[in-house]
Parts: sequence; C-alpha cells; structure tokens
Amino acid sequence: MRAVLLALAGQCAVFMQSAAAQSSAAIAPVMSSTTPVTVAANDPATSPGTLRPNTMAARVAACTACHGEQGRAGADGYYPRLAGKPQDYLYQQLLHFRDGDRIYRPMTHLLAPLPDAYLYEIAGYFAAQHAPYPPPARGPASSTLLERGRVLTQQGDPARDVPACVACHGAKLSGLSPAIPGLLGLPRDYIGAQIGSWRGDLRRAAAPDCMAEVSKRLTPEDVAAVAAWLSSLPVTEPYVPETADSLTLPLVCGSQTYPVPVAGGAK
Repeated sequence: MRAVLLALAGQCAVFMQSAAAQSSAAIAPVMSSTTPVTVAANDPATSPGTLRPNTMAARVAACTACHGEQGRAGADGYYPRLAGKPQDYLYQQLLHFRDGDRIYRPMTHLLAPLPDAYLYEIAGYFAAQHAPYPPPARGPASSTLLERGRVLTQQGDPARDVPACVACHGAKLSGLSPAIPGLLGLPRDYIGAQIGSWRGDLRRAAAPDCMAEVSKRLTPEDVAAVAAWLSSLPVTEPYVPETADSLTLPLVCGSQTYPVPVAGGAK
C-alpha cells in the first residue's frame, strides 16, 4: 500500500510541477492574510466535470483526486475537507507537509518542489470553494461519552487548564481568521487521529503550537469524547470563520501571526 501511495504521489508531483511552471509568471499577485484569493462560485472552470487547461481548478486536480470535488472531502473519510477553510490555515498545512512538520509522506513528496507563493495560491483556491456539507455520520457513542465531549467543547476543563474548543474555534466552531479552522463536518476518526498526532509529535504547527499544548493535556478518553461530539454536530450555514478581533485567545497561537507571501517577499 505504501508503494502505491508513493507512486501516486510521484505522478501527482509531476503534474503539479508542470502546473506551477505554467503559472509562474502569474503566481502570487499581491496577497495577504486579509485579501484571500477569490474564485467565483459560478466560474465554469470550477464546475463539476469541467477542467479548462491552465486554470487553478485543473492545476489542483492532483488534490481533488483524494480530497474530492472542490475539496469537499474524500469519500473514505480519511482525506479531510479543504473547501471553505481559512486560506492562511490551508497554506500553513501545505507548508507543514512540504517541510516535514506534519508527517504524511505522499503529501510531502507531492509538495516538495512547490514554492511558497504557489502554495498560497492553491490555499486561496480551496478557501474560496463553498460546497455544501453532508449531514453528520453519527457512529455509536454512549450518552456519557457525548456529554463529556459536549462539556469539553463548550466549557473545557479548568481544573486541568484545558480551554474549551469554542474559546479558540468560535462559538459556532467555524474557526477564527486568519488561520484557525472550523471543526465541524469532519469524520470522527479523522478528528481523533489529528489530536493524537499532536499528542505524539507527528503533527506540529507554528510556534508557539497551542494545539500541541492543549492536546497533551487531554486523556485518550477526552480525545474520544471530543471526536464523537464534534462529528455528531450538523453544520449550520453560513459557516464561515469569525473575525480575528471577535475572540481573545486563551493561549498564544503562532499560526495566527504566521507570515504569508506577498509581492516582494513575506508579510
């Protein structure tokens, strides 16, 4: 299986390198964390079944092959939703995969040759997609487990200095600009796996890494409860990140001030 994934990643990498070369003259017009790339929702180039050459929709076909049309998530629940996530968050994840701070070798191999500005452009494309969310796939979970997940999500655990999920991800759990993602619409196993990756140092974010700090304060039972509760919640539209000034974070998060590419260098 590992060999198959690496072979697929190699083919995708060749495709992405070619796409990056074709667009190098137009890469990264002046962009910042407050001016995300915009892609019209009714742009024919992004319509299902339509891939015009030299459009971003065509260039990211290597992404949507796993992450689903418009980045709405892979059918197997393993490849998460990209559509509508904050541009800065997606950009940082692409960097982390490329640079080895988030470990998944096929993604690292795919992204290795791509420059920062092109990754930011890719992130902007997916941030501008607003595909509908499916209803939650509720798995078996006891009422006790779900209640524990609800309490941790809404109130945290002050006795262990565990902040509530809503303290950073917003009251609707829709994320916080510029780089904190929403938590709904994700499979239960994926949520648990990502918290586990932070606990095991397999996933890292910009320092200070607030998610790593919080994750390591959680017990395995806490992780299971939070994953079960979050994955059981439906998404209510409009589901967009809250503005950066709407919350005072309980921890300093390096991802919120991470530089992004702009013309002439980094911001």
